[in-house]
Amino acid sequence: MAENGLKKKLNIAVVGGGLVGSLEALYLAKRGHNVSLYEYREDIRNTPQVRGRSINLALSVRGRTALKDVGLEDHIIQNHGIPMKARMIHRTDGSTYEIPYDARTNQCIYSVGRNYLNGLVLKETENYTNVEKHFNHKLIEANLQKGALTFLNTDTKGTVQVNADLIIGADGAFSAVRKAMMKQPLFDYSQKYIEHGYLELCIPPTEDGQFQMPANYLHIWPRGNFMMIALPNQDCSWTVTLFMPFQNFKAIDSEETLLDFFTKYFPDSIPLIGRKRLVEDFLGGSPSPLLAVKCRPYNVADKALIIGDAAHAVVPFYGQGMNAGFEDCTLLDRLFQYHHDDLAKILPEFSETRWRDTFAISDLAMYNYIEMRDLVTRPSYLVRKAMDDFLFWLLPGVWVPLYNSVTFTTMPYSHCVKNREWQNTVLLYLFYFIIFCVFVGVWSYLR
Repeated sequence: MAENGLKKKLNIAVVGGGLVGSLEALYLAKRGHNVSLYEYREDIRNTPQVRGRSINLALSVRGRTALKDVGLEDHIIQNHGIPMKARMIHRTDGSTYEIPYDARTNQCIYSVGRNYLNGLVLKETENYTNVEKHFNHKLIEANLQKGALTFLNTDTKGTVQVNADLIIGADGAFSAVRKAMMKQPLFDYSQKYIEHGYLELCIPPTEDGQFQMPANYLHIWPRGNFMMIALPNQDCSWTVTLFMPFQNFKAIDSEETLLDFFTKYFPDSIPLIGRKRLVEDFLGGSPSPLLAVKCRPYNVADKALIIGDAAHAVVPFYGQGMNAGFEDCTLLDRLFQYHHDDLAKILPEFSETRWRDTFAISDLAMYNYIEMRDLVTRPSYLVRKAMDDFLFWLLPGVWVPLYNSVTFTTMPYSHCVKNREWQNTVLLYLFYFIIFCVFVGVWSYLR
């Protein structure tokens, strides 16, 4: 866009001051646009951690790419993130074994604090005079076709009218912007709650402030129909999350049934968490639901767009929720650059090209829950993993395992799925060929 040969600054309203919204505001500010960021909650930098929301996240290459674009990757990796090089599997007898994420090049994912990262991005926006932040602003009405928004200032109880050249909704899985978008014709939407919920517990640090378990791992207690995981925190504690069917949670209604359950399935975790703390945290909390959202298109003409969980909330089992949201910001920035800020081209192209990949990662995340809670303990999984790792070592430019392509590359998610399907076909034909050779050998011998 240009006026008298000069680049026109767009007035952009970003709804949602969480991780994706604040990152998108930073991207747009770097491009020189005027950005107003509206967040329903208080400034996260001034509020304590809210119970029930994971305090750490798994950062991988897609998220790192976005942080690199805005100049924050080095700080996060070198000064904050805790590298996790493998899954550490806990058996019921207390023994463990590790499954590396990338045996060939030893790449890892990073445990990062949600609040810390969000605060860091918000702080970075303060270096730009073209960013205004408005906390405690609840969106109560939206006319997306006209770029008009009405907010309730929850401090003053007054309303605020906003008009923008572009509205970007990054306001989470229960997005108010998406709710307004659903009134548009030909908008497809579906949501799915799985029958499993999650409850967060905590393994504290040792008395001398150290980790109670090896720190550079994502610890997993797979138990078939349910599982427990633990991610390291920067204070040497662990965020422990139990994923389980709601009916199983309901059956644990006393200290006795709780301790019996953990003694049977997670005996090595009891001394780590502590009996008293386990009882208090488990019985004092309640399981939260897990939601997946699919919708399209993501835009309303050239006036509004949704990104992150507002567009594609996924269950957390591939660790790609934040990374996919950050990748939205990266791809959107590339389109702004390629189309010279022409919203009439940028928004439809983002919608038309992004949905296949977000649908793909949603499906992959659902599948990975089955893998994490059950398949990782099966010999067939370990054989396939060893075969993938060997072929990846032998033919790194040809054979990239599914997890590696999702986590350690920026290959479009839908291409990761197609790549996996191709690999399955190759292995199937290889299996048939081996069976044929064995049959021919036996037949020749018997002759």
